Amino acid sequence: MKIHEYQGKEILRQFGVPTPKGIVAFTVQEAVEAAQKLGGPVWVVKAQIHAGGRGKGGGVKVAKSIDDVKALAGEILGMQLKTHQTGPEGQKVRRLYIEDGADIHQEYYVSIVTDRATQKLAFIASSEGGMDIEEVASSTPEKIITTFIDPLTGLDAEQAKKIADAIGMPADSTAQAVDIFQKLYKCYMDTDASLVEINPLNRDSKGVVMALDAKFNFDANALYRHPEVVAYRDLDEEDAAEVEASKFDLAYISLDGNIGCLVNGAGLAMATMDTIKLFGAEPANFLDVGGGATPEKVTEAFKIMLKNPKVKAILVNIFGGIMRCDTIATGVITACKAVDLSVPLVVRMKGTNEVLGKQMLADSGLPIISADSMAEAAEKIVAAVNAA
Repeated sequence: MKIHEYQGKEILRQFGVPTPKGIVAFTVQEAVEAAQKLGGPVWVVKAQIHAGGRGKGGGVKVAKSIDDVKALAGEILGMQLKTHQTGPEGQKVRRLYIEDGADIHQEYYVSIVTDRATQKLAFIASSEGGMDIEEVASSTPEKIITTFIDPLTGLDAEQAKKIADAIGMPADSTAQAVDIFQKLYKCYMDTDASLVEINPLNRDSKGVVMALDAKFNFDANALYRHPEVVAYRDLDEEDAAEVEASKFDLAYISLDGNIGCLVNGAGLAMATMDTIKLFGAEPANFLDVGGGATPEKVTEAFKIMLKNPKVKAILVNIFGGIMRCDTIATGVITACKAVDLSVPLVVRMKGTNEVLGKQMLADSGLPIISADSMAEAAEKIVAAVNAA
């Protein structure tokens, strides 16, 4: 789960990380009122979308008068902001963050992610923060340093100081940086985040260190522990089909292909998509119905897949372990009738009650194409799409 910059800064402030003052605005008038309340004399008008690269995309502008704030708010609010993270379609800007202008002297980059290979936290930092951090990573990767933190011991002051020294933080600001790094680590751990990023972390001309941006991702599996984080969710920023799927406890992600996939188990879903690609086609989605799928859930899964006009066929690939094949068969039959299925459907089942499930499909009278192996299923679904 992602949240907006202004929400991330609210969280940072709760953990004692300094940020500029700012006020969220949903209209041009609210943006003007926010600027007046902040007092100026310089403000930053920031588009709020769940994507990076807003500055390069024209979504972050400096205003030096209230009239500037009004004009820029009108320009940015409602725009289809395109960045390297939104894709070519862009993302509509529905809210702004009006923030005090900053005395930018030196920009740094800091972030924390979980490193599964080492089973530690990776604290990533650079002396080259700002809009071109991706270019830094590509052309001068030696300017980005990674420090691994043992979650059993946490980030102590000595390790935090080594990070500050490694990115060239001046001595008069080192204590501030150490304090911010340790608070950032605590924030990451206490909120069950999967990413916390500050870019840039600014040091002004007086040596004051402050977070000028905030990007958070959260582990969806831990959200039940954080209702305060769930309250930040902005459904307008999420794929409508994925939001609909979450209501039925379906793990669904939209992709760019034309073959819908319904699978039980994330690993099997990934293998199914790889097999489809191996046979020369592209999956339209990742859809894991889980181990406790009901006929109702399968029906909803079909409805969600078929809302995508690009879907030309559906492949159901089930391993009956916890999930029984006859339950899936019932769901597939119910779904086909409920949605009046008009695209080819290939079903491959293995495991518990496999024979019963296959017999149910055969007796249904529906034009379901059966397959015994993943390769056969992929071959048949690709052939069906090509013949359509």
